[in-house]
Amino acid sequence: MAADMISVEVVYATVDRQVLLKLDVPTGTTVRAAVEASGIARHFPELERADCPLGIFGKVVSDPAQRRLEPGDRIEIYRPLLADPKEVRRLRAEKAAKVRKAQRPI
Repeated sequence: MAADMISVEVVYATVDRQVLLKLDVPTGTTVRAAVEASGIARHFPELERADCPLGIFGKVVSDPAQRRLEPGDRIEIYRPLLADPKEVRRLRAEKAAKVRKAQRPI
């Protein structure tokens, strides 16, 4: 008897390109196994799949090698951040404070 199959999606995007792959996997497939089965490496050979954070519908999966998929899940492969968002906000606030200070009447 064939294993029950579920439909899932794997998505990845770079600055200039995005790919959404739909695939059927056996029930009980893990997030990590589905990424490998998707063939995403053919589209993005430079992608370090073993190290990329993975998520489902915008929520990071803490252990993708253990998390089992449910029908309709969309697996997202996340790129590393170029800058820490907290640091960027802090620098922007400092810059705005300097501008306000310089614009104050004497």
